[in-house]
Amino acid sequence: MNVRKFTANTSREALRMLRDALGADAVILSNRNVGGKVEILAMADETINAIAPAPEDDVPVPDAPRFAPRFRSDESIPALKPVERSFDTPPARASSAGTGRPQNNLQKGIFSPGGENDMPVNASELNNVMSEIRSMRNMLESQLAEISWAQTQQRQPQKAEVLRELLAAGFSASLSRYLVEKLPETDKAENGLDWIRNVLTRNLSTINNENEILEKGGVYALVGPTGVGKTTTTAKLAARCVMRHGPSKLALITTDGYRIGGFEQLRIYGKILGVMVHAVKDEADLRIALSELRSKHTVLIDTVGVSQRDKMVTEQVAMLSGTDTPVKRLLCLNATSTGETLSEVVRAYQGNGLAGCILTKLDEAATIGGVLDIAIRQKLMVYYVASGQRVPEDLHIANKLYLIDRAFKLKRETAAFRYLDEELPLLMAGAASAALAGGRAGRAGEEVSLG
Repeated sequence: MNVRKFTANTSREALRMLRDALGADAVILSNRNVGGKVEILAMADETINAIAPAPEDDVPVPDAPRFAPRFRSDESIPALKPVERSFDTPPARASSAGTGRPQNNLQKGIFSPGGENDMPVNASELNNVMSEIRSMRNMLESQLAEISWAQTQQRQPQKAEVLRELLAAGFSASLSRYLVEKLPETDKAENGLDWIRNVLTRNLSTINNENEILEKGGVYALVGPTGVGKTTTTAKLAARCVMRHGPSKLALITTDGYRIGGFEQLRIYGKILGVMVHAVKDEADLRIALSELRSKHTVLIDTVGVSQRDKMVTEQVAMLSGTDTPVKRLLCLNATSTGETLSEVVRAYQGNGLAGCILTKLDEAATIGGVLDIAIRQKLMVYYVASGQRVPEDLHIANKLYLIDRAFKLKRETAAFRYLDEELPLLMAGAASAALAGGRAGRAGEEVSLG
């Protein structure tokens, strides 16, 4: 076979050499990095056609499969899409030497284009070739996204400005990319930011008033990793309930038997409020406690903090879900955590569904776009925001307009971490690759309504 090798410092240079030598219809067989350079193996289209076995009159023989994409004749480099064909199993036919073709390989439908003496291709070799082709496809798609965004920067600089504002506010690259792509045509970045704020505000869900908890009552469990402020937030909610209905209508339960002083901290809060604190250690204890407290208007459960990667999270969710009394779980999200960490936390604590979330440590966060990003994409109802240690003063009903406005105001303090113009194309290329890979973070736009 007339296989040509092209080696260059970058894939773009290697592809240009390939097109110059073999034409726009060349077929790529593989690509790899060798000694810091890109090496591409390719064949001319006519060579592929020439080596395909000619079908006999009475026995249909499938065309030689092509495990690589072709280039189009236009100037842009298209996304690579491997061509896959399925083959009907042809009957065995004798060669000139009288030797029959192996049936087991024919039944697998795997052929190697090698003329009359062609040999079956090993399945693992085929997988390796396909893996290399996918790798090259992803690389080319990423580079095309980078080129596309660089052109957008030149034609529509206002979009680049809006993107920088979103990233500086802490919103994820995937959500920012989606919003900027959908941004209506405008001459001023300020108008674009107004549109972005409106979209984010419409997609951020918050409770209208405290009646969701204080008037309706019920059993609420505050869950989340260690150190997010569950116990302090539980005390703040308890104080609000006591002020509305009195101490006799409230009960406190703690499952925190691990931390030194964990129970004592909540017990001290309960003593100040005049509310009894009950300690439980497993699902059986929790069932008994909830049965005894069924006459209470509101029951607040302070759970033990567990890392989102700990298997105890599953056990905790099962314990809270396995009671006879419905328990609504409120996830405490630390506003100082990164978006990646918050995504892990939500996935771990999701279980059979969260009632909503409480945003904590807003007073410590340099940016809050990350936690708002997670709340929007995961469609979590935001009940309260906590911004300090004072009980109960530092607990506020979530106001979506205030939160979105604050997200863009806080970014002024993070100027040192803002992206430069030359860094934006690379960042957008990464976001595009994530979207093409099909990850949830890459599909951020699917969770956002523009209407």
